[in-house]
Amino acid sequence: MIELHALNRAEAVRYLGDASVEMNASMEALLDECEKEVLANAEPKYLTRVIDLPCPQLEEGNDIREHLKGCDKALLMCCTLGNGVDRMLRRAQVTDMAKAVVLDVLASVAVEQACNQVDHIVQELYPERYFTFRFSPGYGDFPLELQNWFLTELNAPKRIGLTTSASLLLTPTKSVTAVAGMSREPIAKKHRGCETCNAREHCPFRKVGTHCGGS
Repeated sequence: MIELHALNRAEAVRYLGDASVEMNASMEALLDECEKEVLANAEPKYLTRVIDLPCPQLEEGNDIREHLKGCDKALLMCCTLGNGVDRMLRRAQVTDMAKAVVLDVLASVAVEQACNQVDHIVQELYPERYFTFRFSPGYGDFPLELQNWFLTELNAPKRIGLTTSASLLLTPTKSVTAVAGMSREPIAKKHRGCETCNAREHCPFRKVGTHCGGS
C-alpha cells in the first residue's frame, strides 16, 4: 500500500524556480494550500509483475537492451495518482492558472514519490536481487507504443483504471509505466539523463526547455 503524507517541497520549489516562479510568502502559502489539495485528491495505486528475460517486447530498441544487460528477470510496474488529481487540475486550469501550475508541479512530485515507494516495496520482496533504475516506454528509442503492452501485461485497465489515450499518453495523466531489470549480481551504475529519467513525462524543467542538472 502506498501512502503519501507529505510531498518533497524542496523538489517542487526547485521546479518552480527554474520555471521563473518567484518564491515569496504568498507563494509559500500557495504551496501549503496546493500540497493539501494534492494529498487530499491523490489515491495512489500500483501494480507489478516479474517476468523472465529475454522478452521480445523488452528488446525493442538499443537503449532498453543496454539497460537490461546482465539481467535475467524484469519487473514491470505501473503507478497512478488516480482520476481525482486530473479533475483537480482541470478545475484549477479553468479558474486559476497560477494555482494550476503549482498543483501540476506538486502532482508530478507526488507520482514520483509514489513510484519510489513501489521500488522500495519490491526490493524488500526480493532482497537477494539487484535492480536497475526504472525505464519507461518513450525513453530513448524504447517505443512509446509499448505503453499498451505494459498495461495489458499488468491488467491495469481493469484492476486500477489505468488506460492510454489515442496518442498513447496515460490516463489518468499523473501515472507511470516502467520496467526495472533484476540481476543476481551487482549492476554497474548507468548514465541517467533526461532520456532515462523517471520523471521525464511530468518534468516541469522539460516544459520550460531546461533540465534539473541531474544528467
